[in-house]
Amino acid sequence: MAKKKEKKDKKKAEGPIVVKGKFKIEPGKPAKVESSKLSFDGPLFRVYTDEVVEPGGARVRRDVIRHNGSVVILAVDDSKSKQDPLIVIERQYRHAAQQFLYEVPAGKIDEGEDRLAAAKRELIEETGYRAKKWTKLTRYFASPGFLGEWMQVFLAEGLTVGEAEPEDDEKLEIYQVPLSEVLRLIDAGEIRDGKTLVSVMLYDRLRKKKKKK
Repeated sequence: MAKKKEKKDKKKAEGPIVVKGKFKIEPGKPAKVESSKLSFDGPLFRVYTDEVVEPGGARVRRDVIRHNGSVVILAVDDSKSKQDPLIVIERQYRHAAQQFLYEVPAGKIDEGEDRLAAAKRELIEETGYRAKKWTKLTRYFASPGFLGEWMQVFLAEGLTVGEAEPEDDEKLEIYQVPLSEVLRLIDAGEIRDGKTLVSVMLYDRLRKKKKKK
């Protein structure tokens, strides 16, 4: 009897939902939070332990990192070549990754700070560059399984050189790398930073799409 019941339970198990027809984005509503406890409060982020009822009805505990959000700056210099513009890349040691990573400039948004203002500030602080033209490219969640932060990517063009104002713990090497070389390094698996992959590859796709028109 037990084996028969087990077989029936397996049949009732829900599998993945297969969507047929037109795919439509529906973000839905937030889950019901039954309780929320501040588990950690640091200078950069906070960790909350939430008891929630998710849209499917499951009651679960989630540890979530809350953060003011970040800005990502894809700084492009096409003054020497429109076909193969230079991309501003930083080399920075990341303790969490236990290695140096090659990244586009980025940084956290201060409390109450406008996102574009934060992007302009971060570009100056980290690289010294100023940009005449700013365009929103996209925004995305970096790791939504446990991180509530989303990142806004800006395209910065019309660069002028200035003096950098890095924070005390920022030891950066700044490079201008041709787009073709950055893409080659991405294909080779040498660029491992997520925000750099997202911003550079999207920019390249949009450029190619624009050329076809």
